[in-house]
Amino acid sequence: MSIYEYEAKQRNWEMFSLSELKWKVVIVVNTATWCWFTPQYKGLEDLYLKYHDAWLEILDFPCNQFGHQAPWDDDEIHEFCVAKYKTTFDQFHKIDVNWDGEHPLYTYLKQEQPEEKPVGLKNKMAMIWVKKISATCKKKGDIVWNFTKFLVNKDWVPVKRYDPTFKPEDMEEDIKSLLA
Repeated sequence: MSIYEYEAKQRNWEMFSLSELKWKVVIVVNTATWCWFTPQYKGLEDLYLKYHDAWLEILDFPCNQFGHQAPWDDDEIHEFCVAKYKTTFDQFHKIDVNWDGEHPLYTYLKQEQPEEKPVGLKNKMAMIWVKKISATCKKKGDIVWNFTKFLVNKDWVPVKRYDPTFKPEDMEEDIKSLLA
């Protein structure tokens, strides 16, 4: 399997073939609007504005599996993100990222990058706490919480997984190396 073989439902319910993103570097992220990590939208948008012309894409998949922190419908979530964080990157239809109903893209991403490695003691402690309260993280590789980020190279190989505590702006060096 390759990432090119997947499709995702857009906010307007039309299917989008990920093969359209061939030769681009992509960040895939599950998000929520009522999460303590929601301010990461600003860092994601900053990266998008800075590197989009160099072929960076961000795929935002709202997810309501963690503390019911994405309760709105797709359009309400989009309006919130545009109004509060001025987001301009693609936002897709709300999905599940764990369990039986998980989106096939996330099944693939988790198989390719099964572990998050928190950087720093503070982040490790935060992730231990988050794992304890995550009702949907049941098996190795499951997404622990909102704002888990996957970095995918130009050949659509998932090369890195970042835990929710990892700030998007701290991904910049990895992104620059893949865009070079």
